[in-house]
Amino acid sequence: MSEAAVAAAALTAETSRTALFLSATAGNVLGALVNFALGRFFLRFEGRSWFPVSSPARRKAETLFTRYGQPVLLFSWLPIIGDPLTLAAGLLRTPLTIFLVYVTIGKAARYAALLWLTP
Repeated sequence: MSEAAVAAAALTAETSRTALFLSATAGNVLGALVNFALGRFFLRFEGRSWFPVSSPARRKAETLFTRYGQPVLLFSWLPIIGDPLTLAAGLLRTPLTIFLVYVTIGKAARYAALLWLTP
């Protein structure tokens, strides 16, 4: 769910902010899990049109991940580098529980800030 969609839904007050927060966070974490699985099990498909991360972006993410370690997953919510980071986590065999903790914290903080800033 995009930031604009969350903010628009919050402004219309048709849905509770708690429901928006939970659904946006869960959806984003599930999307990150897809990238994690692609990194762990399906890297052989890299280069195909449907593969979500380019080779240069993957290499850059691997460098960041190797340099800063697992806490870099707190930034998985960022555009452009977030998907490659979650793919690199799978590729580098990050334990799933650690992956879920960092990614969930990062994505939840993003939506909490967005909903807090929306009047």
